[in-house]
Amino acid sequence: MNAVHRSDVGRVRAVNEDRAYSETLDNGYTIAVVADGMGGHQAGDVASRLAVETIVRELSALPAELDAKERRSSLEQAILRANDTIFHIASQDEKYNHMGTTVVAALAYQQEVIIGHIGDSRAYVVSRNAIRQLTEDHSLVHELVRNGQITAEEAETHPRRNVLIRALGTDEDVQVDTVEWSLKNDEVLLLCSDGLTRMIDDSTIWTITIDPSLPLTVIADRLIARAIDAGGDDNVTVVLVQGQEPGIKKVGCDD
Repeated sequence: MNAVHRSDVGRVRAVNEDRAYSETLDNGYTIAVVADGMGGHQAGDVASRLAVETIVRELSALPAELDAKERRSSLEQAILRANDTIFHIASQDEKYNHMGTTVVAALAYQQEVIIGHIGDSRAYVVSRNAIRQLTEDHSLVHELVRNGQITAEEAETHPRRNVLIRALGTDEDVQVDTVEWSLKNDEVLLLCSDGLTRMIDDSTIWTITIDPSLPLTVIADRLIARAIDAGGDDNVTVVLVQGQEPGIKKVGCDD
């Protein structure tokens, strides 16, 4: 699989508290992670870094050719290990007491993808015909919309739209939501922080992403640029993963 990632501090924030990773390993797995940290005194930066480092370390050590159930369990356990790490450090050091992070992570083998997430960083699958959100935000406004208390339009400007009801590292126990997807060769998996989705809508994301003539690196750069042009009031991070025919050389990129 091809996998690239990009991240930008945006126009307003002094520190980029987002972290991302994407790589196809020699054992055949593709790992992709986005984490959006939160907490004072740059604690969010620490939380997101710990989340990505822990998840990548755990998944990189997996033996090849695990079945789907084993891959799902491995992804869940990697995310829970990250939760333990962040929660322990936050409990031991006063300046990190309130740190936490969102996370959305994908573990792919051939075309089969398992996604685990906590918080409001999202996973989408984009095809030539549609864009589909695979994850559900663990946020207050999403719960209000789901319960019919506010509309989706009202959620976009709700004063508490940034409030999460679930995050990584803030509690000793946390639930990981997972979803599976078989990624077709003409589809792109997008993982992103809310710095993208609060700035541009799904239709705009779809329009930028579907151009088959563009390399993933260019698509990622254009998504970031559009979010910044729309205001850029938060860090913005994207990971793009695309299936490929056997025998095509894989490519990747760093920040």
